[in-house]
Amino acid sequence: MFAERSPGAIFQIHVLTKNKSMLHIIWSIIVGFFVGLIARAIMPGAQHLTFIMTALLGIAGSIVGGLIARVFSKPEPGSKFHPAGLILSIIGALILLFIWGKLAT
Repeated sequence: MFAERSPGAIFQIHVLTKNKSMLHIIWSIIVGFFVGLIARAIMPGAQHLTFIMTALLGIAGSIVGGLIARVFSKPEPGSKFHPAGLILSIIGALILLFIWGKLAT
Protein backbone atom coordinates (compact mmCIF):
# COMPACT_ATOMS: atom_id res chain seq x y z
CA MET A 1 0.00 0.00 0.00
CA PHE A 2 2.53 2.61 1.10
CA ALA A 3 6.06 2.44 -0.17
CA GLU A 4 8.57 2.37 2.63
CA ARG A 5 11.32 4.91 2.49
CA SER A 6 14.80 4.19 3.63
CA PRO A 7 16.35 6.44 6.28
CA GLY A 8 18.73 7.74 3.61
CA ALA A 9 15.84 8.86 1.40
CA ILE A 10 14.18 10.67 4.31
CA PHE A 11 17.49 12.39 5.11
CA GLN A 12 17.84 13.50 1.46
CA ILE A 13 14.33 14.96 1.48
CA HIS A 14 15.11 16.85 4.71
CA VAL A 15 18.38 18.21 3.30
CA LEU A 16 16.70 19.33 0.07
CA THR A 17 13.96 21.11 2.02
CA LYS A 18 16.52 22.75 4.29
CA ASN A 19 18.61 23.89 1.28
CA LYS A 20 15.52 25.38 -0.41
CA SER A 21 14.63 27.40 2.66
CA MET A 22 18.22 28.64 3.01
CA LEU A 23 18.27 29.68 -0.66
CA HIS A 24 14.93 31.44 -0.15
CA ILE A 25 16.41 33.46 2.72
CA ILE A 26 19.52 34.36 0.71
CA TRP A 27 17.42 35.28 -2.32
CA SER A 28 15.16 37.47 -0.13
CA ILE A 29 18.19 39.32 1.21
CA ILE A 30 19.64 39.91 -2.28
CA VAL A 31 16.34 41.06 -3.80
CA GLY A 32 15.59 43.13 -0.68
CA PHE A 33 18.92 44.90 -1.03
CA PHE A 34 18.22 45.85 -4.64
CA VAL A 35 14.67 46.96 -3.80
CA GLY A 36 16.09 49.09 -0.98
CA LEU A 37 18.69 50.59 -3.32
CA ILE A 38 16.07 51.48 -5.90
CA ALA A 39 13.83 53.03 -3.24
CA ARG A 40 16.75 55.07 -1.90
CA ALA A 41 17.58 56.25 -5.43
CA ILE A 42 13.98 57.36 -6.05
CA MET A 43 13.46 59.10 -2.68
CA PRO A 44 14.89 62.64 -2.71
CA GLY A 45 17.37 63.64 -0.04
CA ALA A 46 20.18 61.82 1.70
CA GLN A 47 19.44 58.64 3.61
CA HIS A 48 22.21 57.47 5.90
CA LEU A 49 21.55 53.73 5.83
CA THR A 50 24.08 50.91 6.01
CA PHE A 51 24.12 47.85 3.78
CA ILE A 52 22.12 45.84 6.31
CA MET A 53 19.57 48.62 6.82
CA THR A 54 19.13 48.94 3.05
CA ALA A 55 18.50 45.19 2.76
CA LEU A 56 16.06 45.27 5.69
CA LEU A 57 14.30 48.25 4.10
CA GLY A 58 13.81 46.27 0.88
CA ILE A 59 12.64 43.12 2.67
CA ALA A 60 10.19 45.09 4.83
CA GLY A 61 9.10 47.00 1.72
CA SER A 62 8.26 43.71 0.06
CA ILE A 63 6.12 42.75 3.03
CA VAL A 64 4.33 46.12 2.97
CA GLY A 65 3.88 45.77 -0.79
CA GLY A 66 2.37 42.32 -0.21
CA LEU A 67 -0.12 43.83 2.23
CA ILE A 68 -1.02 46.49 -0.34
CA ALA A 69 -1.47 43.78 -2.99
CA ARG A 70 -3.79 41.92 -0.61
CA VAL A 71 -6.19 44.85 -0.74
CA PHE A 72 -6.57 44.52 -4.51
CA SER A 73 -6.40 40.77 -5.09
CA LYS A 74 -6.85 37.58 -3.11
CA PRO A 75 -3.67 35.53 -2.55
CA GLU A 76 -3.32 31.91 -3.62
CA PRO A 77 -5.11 29.44 -1.34
CA GLY A 78 -2.79 28.20 1.40
CA SER A 79 -0.22 30.98 0.99
CA LYS A 80 0.79 32.93 4.08
CA PHE A 81 1.27 36.25 2.30
CA HIS A 82 0.76 37.81 -1.11
CA PRO A 83 3.91 38.06 -3.23
CA ALA A 84 4.11 41.74 -4.07
CA GLY A 85 6.28 41.79 -7.14
CA LEU A 86 9.04 44.26 -7.81
CA ILE A 87 6.96 47.41 -8.30
CA LEU A 88 4.85 47.01 -5.17
CA SER A 89 7.97 46.06 -3.21
CA ILE A 90 9.57 49.35 -4.25
CA ILE A 91 6.39 51.27 -3.38
CA GLY A 92 6.31 49.58 0.03
CA ALA A 93 9.99 50.43 0.59
CA LEU A 94 9.32 54.06 -0.43
CA ILE A 95 6.50 54.26 2.12
CA LEU A 96 8.77 52.89 4.85
CA LEU A 97 11.61 55.19 3.81
CA PHE A 98 9.24 58.18 3.98
CA ILE A 99 8.10 57.18 7.47
CA TRP A 100 11.74 56.58 8.51
CA GLY A 101 12.68 60.07 7.29
CA LYS A 102 9.82 61.69 9.19
CA LEU A 103 10.64 59.85 12.42
CA ALA A 104 14.38 60.53 12.17
CA THR A 105 13.95 64.32 11.96
